[in-house]
Amino acid sequence: MSSTKIFQVQGQPLPRVPVRNHGMINSVVCGVHIISYNRVSNVHNRTSGPSLGYVPTRTNEIPFLRGDRNGRFGRFGGKFVPETLMSCLRDLEDEFNFVLSDQEFQVELTAALRDYVGRETPLYFAERLTQHYKTIARTTGDGPEIYLKREDLSHGGSHKINNALAQAMIARRLGSSRVVAATGAGQHGVATAAACAKLSLECTVFMGSTDIEKQSSNVFSMKMLGAQVKSVEGTFQDASSEAIRNWVEKLETTYYLSGTVVGPHPSPLMVREFQSVIGKETRRQANQRWGGKPDVLVACVGSGSNALGLFHEFVGDEDVRLVGIEAAGLGLDSGKHSATLAVGDVGVYHGSMSYLLQDDQGQILRPHSIGVGLEYPGVGPEISFLKESGRAEFYTATDQEAIQACMLLSRLEGIIPALETAHALAFLDKLVPTLHDGAKVVLNCSGRGDKDIKTLIQRGMPSSLC
Repeated sequence: MSSTKIFQVQGQPLPRVPVRNHGMINSVVCGVHIISYNRVSNVHNRTSGPSLGYVPTRTNEIPFLRGDRNGRFGRFGGKFVPETLMSCLRDLEDEFNFVLSDQEFQVELTAALRDYVGRETPLYFAERLTQHYKTIARTTGDGPEIYLKREDLSHGGSHKINNALAQAMIARRLGSSRVVAATGAGQHGVATAAACAKLSLECTVFMGSTDIEKQSSNVFSMKMLGAQVKSVEGTFQDASSEAIRNWVEKLETTYYLSGTVVGPHPSPLMVREFQSVIGKETRRQANQRWGGKPDVLVACVGSGSNALGLFHEFVGDEDVRLVGIEAAGLGLDSGKHSATLAVGDVGVYHGSMSYLLQDDQGQILRPHSIGVGLEYPGVGPEISFLKESGRAEFYTATDQEAIQACMLLSRLEGIIPALETAHALAFLDKLVPTLHDGAKVVLNCSGRGDKDIKTLIQRGMPSSLC
């Protein structure tokens, strides 16, 4: 037994210690000292957990992760994580691995995605947009063909519901009665609120005060769906940290529903897995439409859930280009650079809390950034890997270019894309002239932008861009 001091909490409920106890060690939750027995976990030195090529289940092993070149990820995180939290995460990992091969869960999820979410979403040939680029390129050939994966037609108007619904189902299986989440633009918040309403779970969404001001329509939608929206002074980074704190205070009853491919393991794998339905449908639809695969996949990249949802299915297809587009320039609210991958600066998500840590003695609480150990702070580990390995390309588009691309698609195709999607659309100006005739380009139209544009107009968007 360690020589670490033992602390007793008076009149305070202890955090959740699962029946499958891994040893509650030096747990400090939000400044409250818990009885300590041994040294805290050292995540860097852990050798247990998923192997780097396969994820174990309760009955067999499922090779759903790919080989070295295509991205394999075990645990990641920092040292000295409270063991009560690690125990909770290990329980979650066990359940996640189990449901991947559990027929009952998969049948229920497939039915819900079809009947509730509205899958599968169309692979839409943007004929007028294709003709537009052919015209400005002054080519005598057919030019590339542009297709949109219409995630904006999903329930709630974005791709976020794919993951939110699946994770809410896992929360219910784990016996949680309450779900907490953090949201920035509000898409994940609306998706989480909808999933919780469907499954009769209490829902609390944390949102930065500056985001609440900009996204009043999404805030209203969350409240209509029965969610409690809690304002946190600051931006998404602050809201994310507050949601983590709230979760850790109430591990026994609460499930933290992540919408990004960052954060404590196994969240990145879960979000990637549940969003990969986008790429799987794209492969099947492409084969049906033209008997092959896309030549180029294009998606916007924030933390990476939308891009990985489209990319992951094709990571092993070396003949398919993966192109991620980030917003260029400093965020208006955060003052941090959005283009973490293309530019190399610290991203807007960097600094969000993902673990609650102690010092060597288990006595001091301090935040652990999601950027620790990653080449590109604030971006998910698999996206970082795709950048480092050269498997995916990353470029930037400015906000002005995005707004112009949004207006172009709105007026040519009658589709108002989310501004995140519009950044990816803007890059078509540079991409299309480099492609051969007949090349098939698939762009992930990940959300609707009517509320974004309304907010921009209210905040004084130049009339020249309307």
